[in-house]
Amino acid sequence: MNVLLVGVGPIGSEYAKVLNALAIDAVACGRNGDRCAQFQKDTGLATTAGGLENYLQTHGCPEAAIVAVSEAQLGSVTGQLIEAGVKRILVEKPGAGNAVEIRDLAQLAKAKRCDVRVGYNRRFYSSVLRAQEMIEEDGGITSFNFEFTEWAHRIEPLVKEPGVKELWFLHNSTHIIDLAFHLCGFPSQINSIAQGSLSWHPAARFVGSGVSDRGAVFSYFADWEGPGRWGLEILTRRRRLIFRPVEALQVQVLGSVTIEPVKLDDTLDTQFKPGYFRQVEAFFSQPLKLLSLDQQCNNLDIYNRIIAQ
Repeated sequence: MNVLLVGVGPIGSEYAKVLNALAIDAVACGRNGDRCAQFQKDTGLATTAGGLENYLQTHGCPEAAIVAVSEAQLGSVTGQLIEAGVKRILVEKPGAGNAVEIRDLAQLAKAKRCDVRVGYNRRFYSSVLRAQEMIEEDGGITSFNFEFTEWAHRIEPLVKEPGVKELWFLHNSTHIIDLAFHLCGFPSQINSIAQGSLSWHPAARFVGSGVSDRGAVFSYFADWEGPGRWGLEILTRRRRLIFRPVEALQVQVLGSVTIEPVKLDDTLDTQFKPGYFRQVEAFFSQPLKLLSLDQQCNNLDIYNRIIAQ
């Protein structure tokens, strides 16, 4: 399959490592000539400068594409690829710059019969795959809770394109929330409260609860003005599975207060950016494991409830 990688920044480099390891016939394109030249030297992928429009005019439509550009450009680049006739696209989370763009892209993809998948790489961590096995062994999930506290003191000074920090919840926090719902089920009921605000974000504290479509009750919490970190805990009738950090997995068994680390074969998560190898592999062989644009549109309704919009 002939694959185009759009984006020659750090994330593009991570995808290039995986494409090379999988021996996939890929080329890349970017805007800046010097960066493209360096990218080609570093990765070995033939890289065209001048932007996506120039590439498509010169080389025509690829069979598949991976979009690894900046947050604000995700929607426009993916839209260009769909309009050009690409039928399979993997785009970095959350799929576009904002909710309106995501919904517009979903409609365009449906009209053009293009399968667009959104890259939430934490779905493919070794810790997550092991947890899925343990959940199946235990007969399913009874309850779960997650935290998506962000470090506001680190985020505020970051230089980002306009609108990115204002939508930080969508662009970053949805990593852990997508993972929670991926493992435990999509909310069929949810009650949400959001309070406070930051100079760069419309809300600062979040709390809520609900029931997933698998019958598991859940709760969540985040306070962006206080200390904390991302986390996810899943309970079965036999075990409590603890992701803090998400790259690791700990377990507490019924009848014990001891928390033990779970041994993982995380070779692929140390050789490559965690989750990326299996994510790209799934994109080409088992795309249903990745989030679709239509599913992301459904998620947006829940995300809006969480941030009280």
